[in-house]
Amino acid sequence: MLILAAAAPLWRTIDQPMALKTLVAAVGVALIAWQLWWFLGRHGAGVAARESEAGVQEITITVDGGYTPSRIKVKAHQPMRLAFHRIDPSGCVAQVIFPDFHKTLDLPLDATTSLELPPTEAGVYPFHCGMNMVRGVLEVVN
Repeated sequence: MLILAAAAPLWRTIDQPMALKTLVAAVGVALIAWQLWWFLGRHGAGVAARESEAGVQEITITVDGGYTPSRIKVKAHQPMRLAFHRIDPSGCVAQVIFPDFHKTLDLPLDATTSLELPPTEAGVYPFHCGMNMVRGVLEVVN
């Protein structure tokens, strides 16, 4: 007669105190909220472009792991020139795309490249890298 012994489980459950469970859940929710803010939230009020003697609004944007500044304010109905200075060697930021203007600009490494945009109506116009991971906003105000 063969007797089978009940096999011991490979793991066992250790009940944790309710305070620890609550703390872990609260930290998890806080991290999720922080990530949503970081990737989707507004970061700052924006930087206003300066106006040249010729009446063109100009600003230089540094491309280094992101766009600095990432939120640019310009006046409506005036031409603008955005100069992108790329120092980040990653391929993701080798190009900037303005979908609302149907414009794409290649950004060579360690160089400044300018993009001239026509006068436009007030509104918010997003721009992004070629992979749509690095983003910025052009805010046109009256």
